[in-house]
Amino acid sequence: ATCAEITIVLCYFQLCSEDYHWWWRSFLTSGSSAVYLFLYSCLYFYTRLELQFTAGIIYFSYMGLISFSFFLLTGTIGFIACFWFVRAIFGSIKVD
Repeated sequence: ATCAEITIVLCYFQLCSEDYHWWWRSFLTSGSSAVYLFLYSCLYFYTRLELQFTAGIIYFSYMGLISFSFFLLTGTIGFIACFWFVRAIFGSIKVD
């Protein structure tokens, strides 16, 4: 829900400045939370875990896959929310 709300707000600001190329930006805006997830997993690895080299490679491989999956998931949620929002605001315009 938070990714969708932030994406809608940023999409609204973008549309107010007459920039109508919102498609990829809405996907990347909400998908960027995956970068935070991966950076936090790096911080957790270096401060809390004491793993060997091989286990560290496995940890970062799995965290890379999880972060990429999270990127696709949140990016899709943000895009669908922004698509619904744009259709709602442009659908309410009356053309005479």
